[in-house]
Amino acid sequence: MSETARAPILFEARVVAGYGRHFLVEDGAGLLYEAQRRGKRGDVVVGDRVHCQRAAAAQAAIESVLPRTSLLMRADGARSKALAANVDRVVVVFAPRPAFNERFVWRALLAAEAADIVPLIVLNKTDLDQDGAGMRALARLAKIGYPTMAVSAKTAPERTRAALRATLGSASNLVVGQSGMGKSTLINLLVPQANARTQEYSTRLNLGRQTTTASRLFPLEGGGDIIDTPGFQAFGLAHLDLQQLAAAMPEFAPLLGRCRFNDCRHLAEPDCAIRAAIAVGQIDPARHSFYVELAAEMDALRKRDPTLP
Repeated sequence: MSETARAPILFEARVVAGYGRHFLVEDGAGLLYEAQRRGKRGDVVVGDRVHCQRAAAAQAAIESVLPRTSLLMRADGARSKALAANVDRVVVVFAPRPAFNERFVWRALLAAEAADIVPLIVLNKTDLDQDGAGMRALARLAKIGYPTMAVSAKTAPERTRAALRATLGSASNLVVGQSGMGKSTLINLLVPQANARTQEYSTRLNLGRQTTTASRLFPLEGGGDIIDTPGFQAFGLAHLDLQQLAAAMPEFAPLLGRCRFNDCRHLAEPDCAIRAAIAVGQIDPARHSFYVELAAEMDALRKRDPTLP
């Protein structure tokens, strides 16, 4: 028998749900297959386009991962996690209640910028923003140049759905946020069958309630899709070095290369263009303080693990 005759017949599919090493892939005809990566490689994430070989009924083996257009990562020390692949936009959701962590939002935006993915910041639950803290945080980001949106999914659901749908368009959108910010409510507005689809994913993967920690992709009516991720409280950036972090801050980027020293870290060095911009009000001091905190965090991580970038 020739090598060509023995070659497996592969089909292309997209990963639409994942939990650990268990995945669901959807082929071009909309058929779902429970799939596992061939071997022990952990390089598959939701949003990936993959080549699969059919196994038993409605089951497949993932043979290879096709080249990606983007990959969003977060990393705490040596532990890194890919959140999704081939996404066009990262939607960062926060809300006044429960109390949000502004630094979480900023970290998620840095990860998106470093991955060259368009961001969108959504303030949800505006009806609960009695002290205005949410709108102040949103205004600070809008001043930097980030695209922003303020919505109330529960008190103005139709207006919220229309505004989001017009913005998300036909892109692939990844939603991230701390637990309790209303991500699931927003997704249910955009995808009315999301709960049924989640249950289908759960049944096929035999995960029961564990799908609360799984990522899932839902098609949007009229084109595009949205990927839901589990809520988490920290967004580590250990996969990025300090130079990458500075380049990922939109207000820093135009000034990079204008410092006296080529290797300026923008911390305490003389004739630093970033620090000079702070002195004249061009850069928010709180944002530079955030950068200084990240620099200290990165230095501490690399002392413990010199293999980090």
